[in-house]
Amino acid sequence: MSVHAPIVTLTMNPALDVSSTVERVMPEHKLRCGPSRFDPGGGGVNVSRAIRNLGGDSIAVYPLGGPTGQAYRGFLEQAGIIGRVVTIAGNTRESFTVDELATGEQFRFVLQGPTLREPEWRACLSVVADHLPVGGFLIASGSLPPGVPDDFYAMLARISADHDIRLVVDASGPALAAALDAGVHLIKPSRDELAELVGAHGELDDAAMVDAARSLVAAGRSRIVALTLGGRGAILVSEGETLRLATPRVEVASAVGAGDSFLAGLVLRLAEGRPLADAFRTAVAAGSATAMLPATELCRAEDVARLEGELAAA
Repeated sequence: MSVHAPIVTLTMNPALDVSSTVERVMPEHKLRCGPSRFDPGGGGVNVSRAIRNLGGDSIAVYPLGGPTGQAYRGFLEQAGIIGRVVTIAGNTRESFTVDELATGEQFRFVLQGPTLREPEWRACLSVVADHLPVGGFLIASGSLPPGVPDDFYAMLARISADHDIRLVVDASGPALAAALDAGVHLIKPSRDELAELVGAHGELDDAAMVDAARSLVAAGRSRIVALTLGGRGAILVSEGETLRLATPRVEVASAVGAGDSFLAGLVLRLAEGRPLADAFRTAVAAGSATAMLPATELCRAEDVARLEGELAAA
């Protein structure tokens, strides 16, 4: 394991990821699937899994409930992740990914999470408060389930500001906007999410994306803005730097978890004290290394190292 500042991830809406294959998706037919794969998923947990794959460690905080929650806990323990579980009354959701063999298309079905009562989501805040990564990073990633207020990540921002913690938020919509109003260290919006944040209408080109990201940094809403653009690479904007990297040439098998792996590589390297440019290179390599793998499998350290070398030489 590498030596680095502490990292805690928070996943408010975890999902047991089920993935399989089918020859062709057709309506009104029984679709005979191939072998199934089960992985503990959800934004923050995926980040913790990818950090572990890259040689780092983190504490993952997440609510679980019902039979699916019990299965989820078992799979996460098998993955070697240190978890802090908040028990809830509702049943943890599932997500289902199907690869269509005839076309190479991927279908992703994401179920709604269970409703959290106020004592349950407040218990999540309490567990985070008990494991504050002082001097390190708190990564709040993924959607908020029903019952959790839109300003939940903003509450984390205020806690982080009081305890020398760099808050990273990977979310969208009102939850992300509220967090930015409180001020965070890093966000990873998509192009559409960035446009919504700055009130832009229509699709942003590269120059407009950089301008929009710079406006968020200049306003003190986020110190770093990382934009992942799929096959078109990624852009990272901070107060002193604007970095751009193309995506390494890889054969894409599945996009599931690529953004989470990007975030894991970025934060792990920053926690190790590495320069922003180095961390950005690891992030892009980690995202691409995950896209190479089938279903919900996440990046392998040897693939990331190879792709980092290619990016450094480009």
